[in-house]
Amino acid sequence: MKRVAEFYKVSFEQFEKDYKALVKSDIGHAELKRIYDGIKLPARATTGSAGYDFFLPFGITLKAGEEITIPSGIRPWFKRVYGLFIMSKSGLGTKSRLQLNTCISLIDSDYFYSDNEGHMTFRIIHDSRDPKAVLTLPAGKAYLQGIFIKYGITKSDNAEGARNGGFGSTNK
Repeated sequence: MKRVAEFYKVSFEQFEKDYKALVKSDIGHAELKRIYDGIKLPARATTGSAGYDFFLPFGITLKAGEEITIPSGIRPWFKRVYGLFIMSKSGLGTKSRLQLNTCISLIDSDYFYSDNEGHMTFRIIHDSRDPKAVLTLPAGKAYLQGIFIKYGITKSDNAEGARNGGFGSTNK
């Protein structure tokens, strides 16, 4: 198996900035530091796992139809000829209809060098058809998975742009 990547935590300052911007919560500095210190790096569950599990940095409760953006606290570094594809965990998707809002997200190799330290944030939705359904997941629960996939480019490719950020940062 080729080793082509590594996961790192973003700085506490970056996590704090993104948490305050994305999560509507009034927790204090000490509690936020405790959450940050508890962030688990993505990991495979078994030697046969293709995907790296991503773990919730804090517990969440979502009613049917509710969504939340999760600052993961994670930044990925990987070789240029790979992309990191993020998708929902099949068990949570099947049993609870917890989904990544984009269905699948693609993280590019140059995202690591962005001003936000390559901090990955994920918008998830509890897409239950039962209007009374409530989904509660604790901190540390695996909720997404990521797979590194090698890609190619066309012979006529002439991309020259540079990335700085995510979610449409190339303005295309």
